[in-house]
Amino acid sequence: MLQVLSSAWALLLGILLLMVGNGLQGTLLGVRGEIEGFTTLEMSFVMSSYFVGFLGGSRMAPGMIRRVGHVRVFAALASFISAVMILYPVFTNPVAWSLGRVIIGFCFSGVYVTAESWLNNAASNENRGQALSLYMIVQTGGIVAAQALLLVGDPAGFETFVIASVLISISFAPTLLSISPTPAFDTAKPMSLAQILKISPLGCVGMFLLGGVFSAQFGMTAVYGAQVGLSLAQISTFVATFYIGALLVQYPLGWISDRMDRRLLVMMVAACGGVGSIIGMMLGGQMTMLLIAAFLIGGMTNPLYSLLIAHTNDFLTHDDMAAASGGLVFINGLGAIAGPLITGWLMGPAVFGPSGLFLFMGSLLFALAAYAGYRMTRRRAIPPQDTGTMTPVYPSATQVAVELAQEVSIEAGRDDGGPA
Repeated sequence: MLQVLSSAWALLLGILLLMVGNGLQGTLLGVRGEIEGFTTLEMSFVMSSYFVGFLGGSRMAPGMIRRVGHVRVFAALASFISAVMILYPVFTNPVAWSLGRVIIGFCFSGVYVTAESWLNNAASNENRGQALSLYMIVQTGGIVAAQALLLVGDPAGFETFVIASVLISISFAPTLLSISPTPAFDTAKPMSLAQILKISPLGCVGMFLLGGVFSAQFGMTAVYGAQVGLSLAQISTFVATFYIGALLVQYPLGWISDRMDRRLLVMMVAACGGVGSIIGMMLGGQMTMLLIAAFLIGGMTNPLYSLLIAHTNDFLTHDDMAAASGGLVFINGLGAIAGPLITGWLMGPAVFGPSGLFLFMGSLLFALAAYAGYRMTRRRAIPPQDTGTMTPVYPSATQVAVELAQEVSIEAGRDDGGPA
């Protein structure tokens, strides 16, 4: 772990600042949108736009890096993010915000691709798993820390937007000023979606449904808090609890997943997240119960991403894992685009109101649990000793990080005496 920190501390510090800025702007826009009188449907388009840009960036960033290199891509995209963040309070209308979110989503995707390939280059076979774990902890910790900054300034003013912009502006300095060499860049050509669906129906369906849950969690929870009249401190705590749950539950579930039928675990975890949604929908008026709901949903949703990737890998050869990673990320991205749009409609005053957030997430999680149970009747379980290792990956990860996680799983399998 110390070896990873010594070789990649600048990159990890930059990612931490980026994630603080990203987590802050997402929550801040949800609160500011309510102040500006935006409808829930308008905010849903704003939040969905981020994932449109993110999906586009994940497809285009590799080509950009090959043409001009990591340093230029990293610096240019981070500069655009900083500029858009400081323009949000200048142009306070849903169309401008939606366009800004497309740009920011595109840029963050490119920055993640760049950072993850740098991280992969800085790690060795012996510590690649530790490097990925640190990366995930930094990502999640950055979003949690961002929620505290929501209380620093008035969301109706400029101060908090300026703070987010400044954090992004200085985030790339540690990396660009470090002496670490820029890595060669390469990603595998994605496997067709039809091939992946045939290999792992649960992996594909689960990733699509999970994309909707995660994007609603990432984009609409602050909107929910503002709608129901939570204070800034309560909104900050509510949003942070999703990611605290993710951080605390990810590793225990990973340990369990290597020792049982992963489909059964997917069913149980998804159902548990669905129960959390019911708690939020029925008892969300009590702050304690709202936080319990957030912890359950966040704690179940984020590990499910890694779990579905590991389940899919169980039916792939080592050579095909990298090719499948791009398709899985793309499927998740499609679900992420739809998530806030449907959630925003359900949260409208003429439909279900704010509780529509929990109704949407719960419906998808219970649907995933039911489908996992169905798949258990269609295919014999792979013995746990013949499955790969589940490596934690954050749902905002790009294809590069998923490929990195798969390399870790392959190496772990070889160390355990599994098939090479």
